[in-house]
Amino acid sequence: MNTPLLHVEHLSKSFTASTDLFGRVSARVLAVQDVSFDLERGETLGLVGESGCGKSTLGRCLVRLLEPTSGRLLFKGEDITTCKGARLRALRRQIQIVFQDPYAMLNPRMTVGELLTEPLIVHGILDSAGDRRDRAKQLLETVGLRPEGLERHPHEFSGGQRQRIGIARALAVEPELLICDEAVSALDVSIQAQILNLLMDLQQKLELTYVFIAHDLKVVERVSTRVAVMYLGNIVELAESRELYANPRHPYTQALLSAIPIPDPSHRATRIPLKGDVPSPLNPPSGCHFHPRCPQAIDECARTVPRLEVKRPEHLAACLRVAPE
Repeated sequence: MNTPLLHVEHLSKSFTASTDLFGRVSARVLAVQDVSFDLERGETLGLVGESGCGKSTLGRCLVRLLEPTSGRLLFKGEDITTCKGARLRALRRQIQIVFQDPYAMLNPRMTVGELLTEPLIVHGILDSAGDRRDRAKQLLETVGLRPEGLERHPHEFSGGQRQRIGIARALAVEPELLICDEAVSALDVSIQAQILNLLMDLQQKLELTYVFIAHDLKVVERVSTRVAVMYLGNIVELAESRELYANPRHPYTQALLSAIPIPDPSHRATRIPLKGDVPSPLNPPSGCHFHPRCPQAIDECARTVPRLEVKRPEHLAACLRVAPE
């Protein structure tokens, strides 16, 4: 059996919300709770859910920008959960991240050439300044920009062009895994399409693997091999993209998909309304976190999380219950 590129095992991440007068933790926010999945080489895992569900926190844990509170991360079979120093730096060559805001992720005081050669210097890639500059030109061309842009500063580019520069910088060290954290959500729709096409082309050319974090379900459907749906820090459903969109199993997934607008005046979709707001992660509901808003909840849901049913290894559907008549 092939070893997955990334194996996530019972990963959790909590943050201190408040302390008492003696500095002891009095409240914690559990942003990611007991998340497990495998990521195979060459695939794109879409990660969706409402704002605050833990998507970005999970993405940052995967690249070790945040330290997991518990659980394990295995990259190509190696436990990287606690690696530090030179090993962590070597890991960063293989796992890179593209952030959401193209206006904030690039240092405005540096030229594009400096931004693209800095990772090469940090990781000791290419010895001469001339070779690094040639590599920077090649990176710009790879993402569809002219090499003359090396002398310009980020503020001289549009939002879509800045996102291309961010992608080029992530690709500078030739990673195998790219975490795209809301990489197109800050862009206009027409520019989103261009960036998505670029990412898919790069995946084919460079044999990349993606974790694609987004809240736009149509975007995720277009690019993803599999989709994981998160709610209040938990993955409630994980399935192949085509199957999840055609046959959602979890009530939360069904509600999300029912809210997707369809550009057809004759289409009459049945919207599944959800009661109330997302609960606070400071005080999550007992049992299944979704039960206060779930249209199919029964009394037992308030006491225990419904047993996970594995339909197939690639499809995990939580909560297949329906409310009694």
